[in-house]
Amino acid sequence: MTRQKKKVEKMSDAREQMLALLEKDEAIKELLQVTIQGVLEAEMEEALGAGRSERTSGRRGYRSGYYSRNLVTRVGTLELRVPQDRQGLFQTEVFKRYQRSERALLLSLAEMYVQGVSTRKVKAVTEQLCGHAFSASTVSEAAKQLDTELQKVMRRALDEAYPYLILDARYERVREDGVIRSRAVLIAIGVDWEGRRQILAVELANRESASSWQEFLLGLKQRGLRGVHLVVTDDHPGLKQAVAKVLPEASWQRCYVHFLRNALDHLSRSAERTVLQELRWLYDRHDATEVRHDLRAWLERWQGKHPRLCRWVEENIEETFAFYRLPRAHHKHLKSTNLLERLNQELKRRTHVVRIFPDAEACLRLTRALAVETHEEWIDANRYLNMEPLREIAPHLFAQAA
Repeated sequence: MTRQKKKVEKMSDAREQMLALLEKDEAIKELLQVTIQGVLEAEMEEALGAGRSERTSGRRGYRSGYYSRNLVTRVGTLELRVPQDRQGLFQTEVFKRYQRSERALLLSLAEMYVQGVSTRKVKAVTEQLCGHAFSASTVSEAAKQLDTELQKVMRRALDEAYPYLILDARYERVREDGVIRSRAVLIAIGVDWEGRRQILAVELANRESASSWQEFLLGLKQRGLRGVHLVVTDDHPGLKQAVAKVLPEASWQRCYVHFLRNALDHLSRSAERTVLQELRWLYDRHDATEVRHDLRAWLERWQGKHPRLCRWVEENIEETFAFYRLPRAHHKHLKSTNLLERLNQELKRRTHVVRIFPDAEACLRLTRALAVETHEEWIDANRYLNMEPLREIAPHLFAQAA
């Protein structure tokens, strides 16, 4: 039997032992942590085709340190060091089986308690979803702890630097004092220097205003937010004002998708759509020099037919070109708020069944639970961006973040 096959069998045996331990209440925390850490190392060796410092012709990549990852188990929270490779291709299977039941319980509690489902009915559903029996008292106690646990994640210390920050808000209907009101759900997504997406905060505000966004951003800074190089948002005046005041060192990228929608306000309904299609193509250019050359040509071509639109574009379009200062590989990800828009769509799909939340606490509970679910998936997924190109063009930023 070859050495590689032995490694694979060893890793498989260790994984099975670990999964068995996860199902036993009497498992010792220290033994469990050592076992899981060993599985992570074995998985990395299997993925790379070589052990640490091993020279072999079959090697498929190289290690690139670790990132911290907590795993909540029945015997306590395990603090693990997850290995990563330079290409960001390694993805562990360790967490998925155990956290499937944890995630199901979390979301079922949030969604059902929001809708006033009794603890007995919650018990029946969570037993079916998770495969475990939970007493009504256990479910009730878990519900009391749910807000605290969600707040821990959404208000955790931000120990890393986040060169990219994306901000947006969505609205939910909440019943307050017998009146149905729209409440703003403020959301922040960060991309760290390892290229991983993280949901940094989900908070509730009466509305989107300069003061509410400023308070939101100051809260992020108090938790440790630093090293922001680019902020991507729509053109909401309050948000724009708050970013300029709290994060003056960062460049501001106005979402080009929102910009194109705003352009419709300066164009008659009967106008040909070619003018907007050509405007949209400007955002596929390679660099700022090329896009400004083509912008001048666009203005000359359409000035006679659509003077109002051309005047508005000329006054505002530079706000949408900040992404051209970034590495080209990052352009499609940072020229709009689409990353956060996709999260908002998922939130809308899940909160639509509630329609009207009974109170603000219920609204925040469910949206945070859904955000935590997505956050955990992103942490376990492959890297969203390769940050090496940014390190090369802005080494001072990376040095400051280190």
